[in-house]
Amino acid sequence: MDARYLAIEGPPGVGKAVLAERLGQRLDASLVLDDIENPFAPDRKTRTSGAAFQAQLFHLLARHRQQDALRQGDLFSQVTVCDYLFDKDRIFAYLTLDDNELFIYQRLYELLARDLPTPDVVVYLQCPTDRLRKRLRDRARRAPDRRGDDEDIGELNDAFNHFFFHYTSAPLLVVETSSLDLDWQDEDVEDLLRQVEHMQQGTQYYVPRQR
Repeated sequence: MDARYLAIEGPPGVGKAVLAERLGQRLDASLVLDDIENPFAPDRKTRTSGAAFQAQLFHLLARHRQQDALRQGDLFSQVTVCDYLFDKDRIFAYLTLDDNELFIYQRLYELLARDLPTPDVVVYLQCPTDRLRKRLRDRARRAPDRRGDDEDIGELNDAFNHFFFHYTSAPLLVVETSSLDLDWQDEDVEDLLRQVEHMQQGTQYYVPRQR
């Protein structure tokens, strides 16, 4: 396949990490996961003053470190699959930071993003808010430490949809996932890869076949 660097994105509960792992296995790819523990996350959930700013900067710097390592490595020696898009960091910043914090954040973001690699294809996993909320509540029942993830999911999902509606930095494949098995069966992965292989510039939409 021509695409050597794939980025998977979507709101919480949409299954992007699972898809990234499945694609990594299928393509024998280098896998980059957005799974670094943020020490400021608990304070942000309790609305501690300044915690959102600290958590946002920590995420920004941690993701930049990962992306900079990709830039310094050889992206063409092996397919790379990443379960986040660096650009999406701004979605959370605009939702959680006040004007003064956002001013500082934006200046730092512009400085850090300047030389980072751009994915060959971005796959955006889209899902209705009610379906996302159900998935997050199901996940919280299995992992009690994830309770509360669905509190702001409506606003966050709208922000993701708005961001990717205007996204033009790389070819974008929008995948409607409301009826899709989040385990990503082999047939689903193969269907998705066929879509990626035929990507052109701009945005394309894909609704997986129901099984």
